[in-house]
Amino acid sequence: MRIDLLCSGSKGNCCLVRSQSAQILIDCGCTKKYLLSSLEQVGARLEDTDALLVSHSHSDHIKGLKFCSSVPIYSYCDLSGCAKEDLQPFDRLQIKDLSILIIPLSHDAGNTIGFVIESATEKLVYVTDTGYIANSNKPYLKGATYYIFESNHDVEMLMSTSRPPYLKQRILSPLGHLNNEESASNLADLVDANTKEIVLAHLSQEANTHELALQTLYSTFSRKKQSLEGIEVRAAEQFKILTIGTNSK
Repeated sequence: MRIDLLCSGSKGNCCLVRSQSAQILIDCGCTKKYLLSSLEQVGARLEDTDALLVSHSHSDHIKGLKFCSSVPIYSYCDLSGCAKEDLQPFDRLQIKDLSILIIPLSHDAGNTIGFVIESATEKLVYVTDTGYIANSNKPYLKGATYYIFESNHDVEMLMSTSRPPYLKQRILSPLGHLNNEESASNLADLVDANTKEIVLAHLSQEANTHELALQTLYSTFSRKKQSLEGIEVRAAEQFKILTIGTNSK
């Protein structure tokens, strides 16, 4: 697999996944100009996309639906009359040589999902926009080759922002977003000898920094006596393409 995280954060989210025969998008929360330019930079075309997987209905994940109408769309959430194929938690979807397992997540958009995407030899876990990870779901997420995993905020930084109390509480709630400590603790339970790369995603530009997110990950793994040796660890930027894996179409 080759994975290109095209954008990640509260201003837009989109990820391209390619295998030997399949090309899929996860979310389309960016402008048409940005998407087409990003696809061109990584050697892909929108018209070659086999499926668009929608995680949930917040605008930073679906604002580009109107110009992706030619692509088969799959979602668990309501997309206001958009033609789509309905997904349910724990459905398995086959897109050419990619098998996709639908994972229910906890977020205040309602009907939010993540994805476990597998080729014959590799496994990607894509989990953002969730307030917690259910222990019952962890066996499905364990031992992936690649993780794109939410590490949204640092709690102290969030509480120091000028955001209204109700918004802070929303973010901190079980229907909000994973903070750095929660993200790192979950990842420490999930990675194993198969894991090659971790990308911390959906970082808040106001309530987090790359340095804090990465530092928290490393310190949590150390405390739990879990090794990151041989695993590449990075933090995604809002509008900077980040490429994971090596095998493109």
